[in-house]
Amino acid sequence: MKKLLLTVILAIAAVAAASDWQPDILGDGYVMRHIDQGTDYSGPVRSTVIKKEADCPGSHKGILYVHGYNDYFFQKEMADRFVDSCINFYAVDLRKYGRSITDSTTMFEARDLREYFADIDSALADMAREGIDTVALMGHSTGGLICSYYMSEHPESPVRGLILNSPFLDWNFNGFMKKIAIPAFGSLGRLFPNLSISQGGGSAYQESLLKKYHGEWDYNQSWKVFKPRKVKSSWTGAISKAQKNLRKNADIKVPILLMHSSASVHGDKWTPEFQHADAVLNVKDISAVGRRLGPDVTEDTIDGGLHDLVLSASPVRERVYEDMFAWLRQKHIF
Repeated sequence: MKKLLLTVILAIAAVAAASDWQPDILGDGYVMRHIDQGTDYSGPVRSTVIKKEADCPGSHKGILYVHGYNDYFFQKEMADRFVDSCINFYAVDLRKYGRSITDSTTMFEARDLREYFADIDSALADMAREGIDTVALMGHSTGGLICSYYMSEHPESPVRGLILNSPFLDWNFNGFMKKIAIPAFGSLGRLFPNLSISQGGGSAYQESLLKKYHGEWDYNQSWKVFKPRKVKSSWTGAISKAQKNLRKNADIKVPILLMHSSASVHGDKWTPEFQHADAVLNVKDISAVGRRLGPDVTEDTIDGGLHDLVLSASPVRERVYEDMFAWLRQKHIF
């Protein structure tokens, strides 16, 4: 009797979840649903799952994508590549980002990156409920840090492979800033969580992306803002804590594809070099830390790649897609 009751409850929950899906802003078969994540230190929070199902009968393969800081899921070309390859595509807009923003939201706020684990769990639960039993996880920038942290803390996860697109595994600063100033500011977050500091006023990276400047893309600049916002001490502390944890304890068991540009570029003012390099992170740091995340790491250096590799120039991102799919086949993930 108890088993029957549980089956009924799960069936009702599945039907209720299915009824929550609604057309997404991307159109073209993309749908989304908000997931209530309760209340935290700043009020009610929610995450958002976005999906597009592959038109391939019997496909139980799926990829879950997690965006970076000052970001949300809008990389439709990338998603369509997976869908066209009979891989169901899912993405999550994390709490306080993108589609998950509400009138009471403080954008991008976090005091511990473990807060996002529930957002990933909810998306994975949706995938499981819909019959996706072979899963790869992909994270970009801060999303790559979050995904690495999640996999390090969840060795029992159903995820079979991890793709990291320019993961934020270390601060892009010199020795004093990285070893003393940033940790000191982050530690203040325990006492003064809302203490803020400027990230500078540069917009060169956004100019390298946006169609009206030098890039190929349009996106919602209320969700992916043009000029850097101030960051809080609590957020800085959360990033440092996750990075330190991975440096000391990471032993991710699943295969990892570590992708990054071949070069970094610095400065606040756009130059042509910004179209061919990572303008956000130090690629040497990504390599040094990323290669130690687990026993099976494949490093892939992309010549001419931007920070978000799938937003690079067309020939560059074609190689990114080719390498992703080749790796997924090689590791027998899909």
